[in-house]
Amino acid sequence: MKEDFRKIDVHSHVAWMTNGVLKKWNTADLVEAADKLGIEKLLCSTPIIRGPSTMEMIRKCNEATYEAMKEYPDKILGYAFVDPGYFDEAIKEVERCVNELGMIGVKLYNQYRADEPVVLPLIRKTAEMQIPVLWHAGHPPSPEEALKWGQPRVSDGMHIAILAKRVPDAILINGHIGGGGDWEWSIKALRNVPNVYVDTSGSVVDEGMIEMCVKYLGAERVLFGTDLSMEAGVGKILGANLTNEQRELIFWKNIENILRRRKT
Repeated sequence: MKEDFRKIDVHSHVAWMTNGVLKKWNTADLVEAADKLGIEKLLCSTPIIRGPSTMEMIRKCNEATYEAMKEYPDKILGYAFVDPGYFDEAIKEVERCVNELGMIGVKLYNQYRADEPVVLPLIRKTAEMQIPVLWHAGHPPSPEEALKWGQPRVSDGMHIAILAKRVPDAILINGHIGGGGDWEWSIKALRNVPNVYVDTSGSVVDEGMIEMCVKYLGAERVLFGTDLSMEAGVGKILGANLTNEQRELIFWKNIENILRRRKT
C-alpha cells in the first residue's frame, strides 16, 4: 500500500476558550506531530466551546489563531471563529480575518444550530466569498447522551442538510463524523446535499465508517481531518478499504479544490 500521500488536515485547533479563559495548545508539539505523520498543512481554529461569547472574546480567539499562522506560515492555515448571533459584527470579523489576516474559512461551534434562521446572513456571506464553513457537529444517540453532552444547540447532519438546501452555494463541512455520536445517521442525512462535505476527524475508529462515507457521499465529499486525534486520523484512512485514488481525494485533493474556489 502506498503510504506517502500528501495530507492536509482540515480540522485542527491551536487553542480554545472555555468560560472566557483562553487555553492554548502547544503549537510546536502540534507541528512536530504533524511532521512525523506526513501532514503537510493544518487548518486550525480557536473556538469558544463553553460559556457566553462576546465580540471581544471572539477577536481574542482569532488573534490566537493568527499568532500560530505567523509562527508557522508554511504549516498552519486559519479558520475565523465567529458567533452568528452578532450578525453584522460577525460578518465584518470574517471579512477581517479572511481579507486582512489571510484565513481560509469559518469555524462555527454550538452557539446556534445550522437550521436556525439566525445563521443565514453569515452563511450567505461565506457563499458569496466561496469559503468553507467547518461546523462542529454530532448526533447524540439518546436523550440521556444529549444531556451529557451539554450542547443543546449542537448541529447534526439533518440540520446542516437543511441549511445546505437554503443556501446551495455555501460550502459546508460536517465536522468530525467520527467524533459526534451516531455517525451512520449523520452520513445518511447528508446523502442528497452535494454542497456538504464530511471530515473524518474524531477519536472514533469504528470499522466501516470511512467506507460508509464514501459509499453514501462519494470520495469527492470526504475530507481528511484529525481534530487532534492525529495518529488515529491518519490510520483510519490508510486502513480503510479504499483505492489509492480515493485516498488521494480524501487526504488532500478535495480540500485543495475547495480552497481554490475562494473569490477575492
